[in-house]
Amino acid sequence: MTKISAGPWRAVIVDDEPPARQTLRMLLAREKDFALVAECGHGRSAIEAIASARPDVLFLDVRMPGMDGFAVLRELGADVVPAIVFVTAYDRYAAQAFEQHAVEYLLKPFTDERFADVVDHVRRRLRERALASLGERLPDLLSGTAARVDRRQLVVKDGSRTHVIPEAEIVWVEAEDYYVGIHANGRRILARESLKTIEERLDPDVFARVHRSAIVNTRCIKAIEPVASGDQRLVLTDGTVLRVSRTHRAALMKRL
Repeated sequence: MTKISAGPWRAVIVDDEPPARQTLRMLLAREKDFALVAECGHGRSAIEAIASARPDVLFLDVRMPGMDGFAVLRELGADVVPAIVFVTAYDRYAAQAFEQHAVEYLLKPFTDERFADVVDHVRRRLRERALASLGERLPDLLSGTAARVDRRQLVVKDGSRTHVIPEAEIVWVEAEDYYVGIHANGRRILARESLKTIEERLDPDVFARVHRSAIVNTRCIKAIEPVASGDQRLVLTDGTVLRVSRTHRAALMKRL
């Protein structure tokens, strides 16, 4: 399962030992972008909780009475399998765990630092999944915005000259000192306006701020690419490449 937003990621804990569940619950509570939605003491209740809550990540014990962790996974449908973190006191199951496409293998007893490292790895994997899902859906998502933007217009003044620009032609808008540069249909129009004022006049369902100096027409996003730093960048239909700031990333993903 994937999410488009950056969080909170939904988590389920499955372990037959109450102290182990308490430890996982306490440590997970420190991670503000994760939310515990269910806690289970055996495999059968875990299957019901996963089917109902549709979590993004599952912290799953291997050895449990009645139904072990691997049996739980076999019972789940392919469309509801979250990111798996096996949590166990036995290292001999590691190979089998990764055969089941586990993201991490958390060996008991573990330190707070080890748990934080595991969560950070899970966080990166969930973001990768979300971006991949968005990339697959992007053509349909963008085509759905086309009808809304076609009839709207932006009116701006450049000195004594007034420009009437169809929003469908606007690819992106950038801040330049006391002006904005509007990139539309192969031309660049300078207007003495603030980026905030322009943003308030554009269709909020179609245009999104991607960093403090740029607004994009989401219909004109050609690709969303991860970069080595963990950030993302956009490739627009006119060839422009823009960085997506962390401040505006969640809002952009939600808009899409």
